[in-house]
Amino acid sequence: MLTAFVLVCSLALTPDLKACDRDTAVHLYRLPEQVAVPGTCLKLGSAYLAQTNIGSTLSSDERVKIVCVPTRKLYAGKV
Repeated sequence: MLTAFVLVCSLALTPDLKACDRDTAVHLYRLPEQVAVPGTCLKLGSAYLAQTNIGSTLSSDERVKIVCVPTRKLYAGKV
């Protein structure tokens, strides 16, 4: 199973979006739903973003990254 995370990173702090992770994100949202398929996980993260005001309140130097993490890693303390 996969859990989706929506990370909001500042380009001023992390210019390379690939380096955006939970330690460098200015905001981190963990979705409560779990899914089995990576594509569904990404769609769920995108849908969450669309249904909240996160996307509309981003500053001009912030970017969004959706990460899908195997649930078993969450319980091992790795994200």
